Amino acid sequence: MSDLWLSELVGAIRDTVVMVGVSALIAALVGVPLALVLVTTTRGGIFEKRAVNSTLGALVNAFRSTPFIILLVALLPLTRLLIGTTIGVWAAVVPLSIAAIPFLARVAEVNLREVDRGLIEAAQAMGALRRHIIWHVLLPEALPGIVGGFTITVVAMIGSSAMAGAVGAGGLGDLAIRYGYQRFDTTVMVTVIVLLIAIVTTVQQVGDRFVRRLAQRA
Repeated sequence: MSDLWLSELVGAIRDTVVMVGVSALIAALVGVPLALVLVTTTRGGIFEKRAVNSTLGALVNAFRSTPFIILLVALLPLTRLLIGTTIGVWAAVVPLSIAAIPFLARVAEVNLREVDRGLIEAAQAMGALRRHIIWHVLLPEALPGIVGGFTITVVAMIGSSAMAGAVGAGGLGDLAIRYGYQRFDTTVMVTVIVLLIAIVTTVQQVGDRFVRRLAQRA
């Protein structure tokens, strides 16, 4: 391995971490509130608004059902509008975030729906305001599951970031394409695969540890 390739490898790892990290933060900031809206506006919810729920649900399903590579291409005009370019790390953040938001929203929604209805009814009987029910009942009870879902989302985003590298997004995927595939360098390809496995394993272990701690406190 040349020093130049090692330098590229370090840069690719950094780019992947930035891509996934920023996109995951955006997904969490948007996806969890979106899940709360979906849960609270459904039939029998504390903010029941079926029109809002059905509209948001349809949008979430539409984005979730679109393969990432197609979404990546379809969002090129939006990416250019927001970032000013369609290549590079920051350009990849746009499709990664938009793909992750509905995925995380549905996972979080499932966990929020599993909160014991009796706890919500007890809070309502005690005169708790609806925003208090969200902050002190729904979110604390569903938090371990939401964190677990967030971990799954981040793992999926790592795979998507590698796919984005095939269209000039940078990161480990781009490195694998340029050095491993186009130059027929098996060593590079294997190295990237091992690194991706190591990153995914680390993320999963850290996420599982947080879930266990939150479950113990519950």
